[in-house]
Amino acid sequence: MNETNHPKKAWIQDVTLRDGNQALKTPWTIHEKEVVFDALVELKVNGIEVGFPSSNSNEFEASKRLALKAPKHITIAGLSRAIEQEIQVTWEAIQFAPTPRLHIVYPVSAFQIQNVLKISNEEVLEKIFNAVSFARKISGRETSIQFSGEHFGDAIENFEFAVKAFQTAIAAGANVINLPNTVERYRPFVFVDMVRKVVEQIPDHITISVHTHNDLGMATATTVESFFAGATQVEVALNGLGERAGNTNLYETAVALYQCGVPVDLNFQKIYPTAKMISKLTNIPIGEKTPILGDDIFSHRSGIHQDGVAKTLGHSKGAYRTFSPEFVGRIDKERISFTNQSGARAIQHLLHDAGYKVSREKLEILFAKAKETSSNQGNRSIPVEEMISWIESY
Repeated sequence: MNETNHPKKAWIQDVTLRDGNQALKTPWTIHEKEVVFDALVELKVNGIEVGFPSSNSNEFEASKRLALKAPKHITIAGLSRAIEQEIQVTWEAIQFAPTPRLHIVYPVSAFQIQNVLKISNEEVLEKIFNAVSFARKISGRETSIQFSGEHFGDAIENFEFAVKAFQTAIAAGANVINLPNTVERYRPFVFVDMVRKVVEQIPDHITISVHTHNDLGMATATTVESFFAGATQVEVALNGLGERAGNTNLYETAVALYQCGVPVDLNFQKIYPTAKMISKLTNIPIGEKTPILGDDIFSHRSGIHQDGVAKTLGHSKGAYRTFSPEFVGRIDKERISFTNQSGARAIQHLLHDAGYKVSREKLEILFAKAKETSSNQGNRSIPVEEMISWIESY
């Protein structure tokens, strides 16, 4: 498969308001949910899961309010367990959206069935069929219905049964099949291979989705590779918010797919300001080395790297840069600073930016002095102002 000419568009289904919110130490208020919802609309995601309406009255009211204000082009989903009463409540909340979706979840792995549900496989299939049929009955023919096989990533030993569960959901009226890696236990390609096999056994008109958690730190890789295995919907969360170690990060996934030539509707320039807002709203800081967002990811201190950076500034593809800061809405730029690991190119670049041009001989003298000063003073960074003072003292 040629990744740079991939024929499919990625459908970005955000689950921050449901999966992300339920993992917060203090869940968002209705007003805070509206703030997040508005940010998602500005990001131009394709779908938003607004909550778990049947779980409590606040969730119901928030889901209903967001459904009422939703734009037509964004699908609005509400999650429900496979219980008719809960499905009914969920529908009452999201039916006001121009494009609503009922999302039903039920376990499909042998471990969950045997140790949590403690029922037979036949009963599992019956509950799935009845729940999806009820959802189709109350919502009509045009409403999107998504079925998630909880713990699909664990269904290695009963994989064929999991496929049968998905086929049962489709027969009952589901048109989106979601494959969750509810707990990340294995390397990405174990899950990706399972996704590929499901795609081969599901009708082409059915949307295949993936929803992966980040317990081992590989959710983004798993999601991106699942797309190339045939899934077209990717379920993601702002700032990677979610249970335990979080859900698949929206920003990392979208940028990675874009870099591979996949069409993505997202407004990429809204990524950075949205992430900063979410960090403030949750009081969860963004690490300085966090991909896409970290304060230090465009800094270069190694001499070899600095030489490549200086020679490729202004290029769409940098020697040591995947994307430009402005692409994701940042106002900073690539930064070169001098430490004892830097080369003469760093000094030349810093002086040039400050409007100074020195001879090769003087550059070598400055380099030697800067190297010695940094090494003798705890490997500290030497600011360009200090270098200029040396020049003026010569």
